[in-house]
Amino acid sequence: MSLAPPFTAETAHQKVKKAQDLWNTQNPENIAKAYTEDSIWRNRDKFLKGTQDIVDFLTLKWEKEHNYKLRKELFAFSQNKIAVQFWYEYQDAHDGMKWKRCYGLEDWTFADDGRMRKRQMSGNDIEIGEEGRWFKEGIDVNSVDIGEQHW
Repeated sequence: MSLAPPFTAETAHQKVKKAQDLWNTQNPENIAKAYTEDSIWRNRDKFLKGTQDIVDFLTLKWEKEHNYKLRKELFAFSQNKIAVQFWYEYQDAHDGMKWKRCYGLEDWTFADDGRMRKRQMSGNDIEIGEEGRWFKEGIDVNSVDIGEQHW
């Protein structure tokens, strides 16, 4: 089964979980391979183009965001586009190692070979305490019930 366009509900869901697993490795060089060489990104207020920008951005991201754990869920899809909701938690090395959670949406556009050629991300961080964490050590991020009770 191909994870390249055109997507079905099943392949779009698989593509989202594959991206989730890849990002949870926190390996910028391997992650960058999932994007075209001229991929363009908007990540909050940052605009990137190309593999080296992606590697540099992710390297700096994980210098700041320690103990990073991410979950992505399929929101919508079309032939070559996927939209996802995401939640991730991290300890902010630039803010006294406080725990934070980011909530947001991404929209992805894919090349025919299945690599992403455009990624746009909007997200908001909130500070959380240890008791408010969802993705504690040993917890499968996919098993957490993310619903209105957590907002």
